[in-house]
Amino acid sequence: MNSVNPTSLPQRPFDPSYLFRLWFGLRQPVNQTTYAASGFGLMALKYTVEAVIVFMTTFKSYLPWDFINPLISVRQKYFTPPAPEWLAWAFILWSLPFLWIAVSMSVRRAVDAGKNAWLGLWVFVPIINLCMMIYLSLLPTDKRHSGTLAQDPTLGEPLIEHRLSSALLGIAASATICITMVSLCVYLIQDYGAALFMGTPIVMGATSAYIYNRPYSRGVLSSIMVAELSIFLSGLILLLFAFEGIICLAMLLPIAGAMAILGALIGVMIASVQPQRSITLLIPMSLLPIIAGAEHAVRDLPEYEVLTTIEIDAPPERVWPNVVGFSELTDPPNWYFQIGIAYPKRATIVGSGVGAVRHCEFSTGAFVEPITAWEQPTRLAFDVQSQPPPMHELSPYRHVHPPHLDGYLRCKRGEFRLIPLENGRTRLEGRTWYQYDIFPQSYWTLWTDRLIHSIHQRVLSHIKQLSESSSRPL
Repeated sequence: MNSVNPTSLPQRPFDPSYLFRLWFGLRQPVNQTTYAASGFGLMALKYTVEAVIVFMTTFKSYLPWDFINPLISVRQKYFTPPAPEWLAWAFILWSLPFLWIAVSMSVRRAVDAGKNAWLGLWVFVPIINLCMMIYLSLLPTDKRHSGTLAQDPTLGEPLIEHRLSSALLGIAASATICITMVSLCVYLIQDYGAALFMGTPIVMGATSAYIYNRPYSRGVLSSIMVAELSIFLSGLILLLFAFEGIICLAMLLPIAGAMAILGALIGVMIASVQPQRSITLLIPMSLLPIIAGAEHAVRDLPEYEVLTTIEIDAPPERVWPNVVGFSELTDPPNWYFQIGIAYPKRATIVGSGVGAVRHCEFSTGAFVEPITAWEQPTRLAFDVQSQPPPMHELSPYRHVHPPHLDGYLRCKRGEFRLIPLENGRTRLEGRTWYQYDIFPQSYWTLWTDRLIHSIHQRVLSHIKQLSESSSRPL
């Protein structure tokens, strides 16, 4: 009895099972018409939904160019106030399935056209991505690759024979990519962009999984484990060679681990649909410097605001002196401050009124804050003239000072507002405005917002304690 290949049977274009295999599967062939219809149709759907949501939440016009441009840094301006805090993360989660569809279908379209599978990853590159989609839409199907896309272990150059050796070689290749990109982005062009924190883990995962699955397929789950191990061991190398400290690596691990899973799926797919020679691994590796260079040319740094409030059982007149300057904070700092994050210790001021200079002493140094508004006893505002490093990094070595500790987190200005309440009480508001020159900002500001809020809370609680103590009758 002859076996029938299910992928050779006619497919109904709107059959849900067919669309699921086409968009999210690893082996369903992709011809010209299917690729163009899915690619440009889904792109139009995605843009329409996002443009409507941006306009409804911010009253801004979401420009088609910003939508087409894959650089995350370009789209940050749509996620700043008045945009709600959830908007950036909603867009990221909404974009993930579209990202997978774009990459997986581009890879399979390249194979269907008889081209190198890694060619499909060029959809990550700004400007080139649209050109690549048009190019793949115009290429005819290569009859030698039509039908089922399946691994043929008799073709291509086997990279390694044994499972353990394949895993180790994949991890070594990923670690090389990591060290190269850190050296290029951090120390050469001084750019902490999405190419470093998102693109690099994706390529690391794809490379390690691809090598692990050649010449024989070894499964998705074990491939993901190899990709995650490559991320962990690369981080360990950065720590041991004093490129980074423990705190920043721990903060990076969640996003790098998630991107490595996406990369592993890409690597498994390419290994299963088209045997490659090892030299072709240079194709995805070459993408990263191009994307990093494109990001470095685009700098649109939004300003973020962190607000913290507290109610004090004392009138504004008694609270004001403790806002202008406060004594030593004697309460022990929270555990995350004790491991190296900067925390406030005291504040002093030289002079009075606009033009006076306030010094807020932190565990890593002093903020120098010229006063810009002195509205006693309701408002004190200041600029930040200079600031200390945001942390002392944890490391096996005596002194590790990564470049991102200098100038990438920039506090711009601050403000205290004292609002009188009933019964002689005061609501004290503390605000900080800052910029963060590390991408993706939607991820990193989750950490910085929480830490700045904790710093505010420590200061405001101390002011509350001082003010309430001084207001009690003898």
